[in-house]
Amino acid sequence: MTRLKCIAIDDEPLALKLIARYVHQFPELQLVQTFEDVISGGEYLKHSAVDLLFLDINMPDISGIQLARSLEQKPMIIFTTAYKKFAFEGFELEAIDYLLKPIDAKRFARAVEKALEYYKYKNALPEKRDTSLYVYSEYRMIRINLDDIEYIESMEDYIKIHQKNAKTVLTLMPLKKVLEKLPADKFQRIHRSFIVAVDKVRSIHNRKLHVGDAELPVSETYMDFVRKWMKFK
Repeated sequence: MTRLKCIAIDDEPLALKLIARYVHQFPELQLVQTFEDVISGGEYLKHSAVDLLFLDINMPDISGIQLARSLEQKPMIIFTTAYKKFAFEGFELEAIDYLLKPIDAKRFARAVEKALEYYKYKNALPEKRDTSLYVYSEYRMIRINLDDIEYIESMEDYIKIHQKNAKTVLTLMPLKKVLEKLPADKFQRIHRSFIVAVDKVRSIHNRKLHVGDAELPVSETYMDFVRKWMKFK
């Protein structure tokens, strides 16, 4: 069994003890070191690779956010803090999760499960990664099953991922970038503002494409998709 190497950085000794106790409940994790200051933790990370970092945000001198931004090789990060106001910074840094102190054991476990899932996803063979999409929404990373996606809508710097029988997910990502993450045989761009799941298309009429309850425009640039779809129907 692969064990993920992790460290914890927090200026509160009691918080470090709690994290260590929680980590030891997971045989998939190996806590190799803890640090009570950012400088020592940062120096360790310069010379030692870790898979997962538990990082307090509000610390003296240098914040956890500043440390995370300075890292050339970022491990997966789970932020810990007593302050909700730092959530957006954690989102920008694509943190696995964001835990508010005092940290609940069940909430900690959910964060670790996300990290383990993401680690398996990143290290899987490409064909096995074609079943899920990971995005950052509501200040943490979430997994979306590709089979649930009906279409993706661009909203300037954000995208909305519309799902069948699941809530719409809003995330900060350009449409072009998410298209690169999707299998080309399953998802096609039909407009500068829309990507569709090919197998969710119900009908096409007058350059209007019907997916679920939505009616989406098809631009001239992407009419080739319509011709191919009609050919095989």
